[in-house]
Amino acid sequence: MSPGIRAEVNVDPAGTCPVVETSIAAGAPAHSVSKAVPAGDPERVTEEFTIESDDPVTGTDVELSSVFEYGAATVYRFTRERGRGCPCELVERFDAPLADVRARKGSLRLVFHAADMAELQGIMGALQEAFPTVDVQRLLRSEHERPGDDLLFVDRGELTDRQQEVLETAHGMGYFDHPKGANAGEVADELDISRSTFAEHISAAQSKLFDAVLDT
Repeated sequence: MSPGIRAEVNVDPAGTCPVVETSIAAGAPAHSVSKAVPAGDPERVTEEFTIESDDPVTGTDVELSSVFEYGAATVYRFTRERGRGCPCELVERFDAPLADVRARKGSLRLVFHAADMAELQGIMGALQEAFPTVDVQRLLRSEHERPGDDLLFVDRGELTDRQQEVLETAHGMGYFDHPKGANAGEVADELDISRSTFAEHISAAQSKLFDAVLDT
């Protein structure tokens, strides 16, 4: 039985992702993102993605070429330098290939499989350190011994009063929604704490919840 974990995470790439910037310029989601390393130039990456829009995409900082069209959808391609610090490359440093990548309303949705809890924590820690907002949308554990309904009980007593207050406030303000109802700064202001203190509380609370849900 594999101890692997499937993670679905939304990340604010903070200007590091051309696909997200193109999605914003087009006013439409980008999906079916794929990458290749051009022959003879391992320091560059060619990316393709699909946008469903009746109008050509303009106003981006990357040079896009249209390579295929079907209906209202267009497949775009561009080439960039590797190592620009985007979320995808950060996850891939852990030898975790991305199963799905989508861009919508300034957020990047990443789906990947971690070999175990230690690898998941390493990836999440690196993402949270590098980017202003990282939201876990779903975790699915590869564990076939459990019954199909797989009911889980989480002891909220593991959270401190402050951690629970931070979680409840963030949830009530729509911090975990997609698209977001409030960003980290707005929740921190509501709680009258600094953004860094909010990040510490939310990270600690999420870690405890992960431990409970994933039986670590």
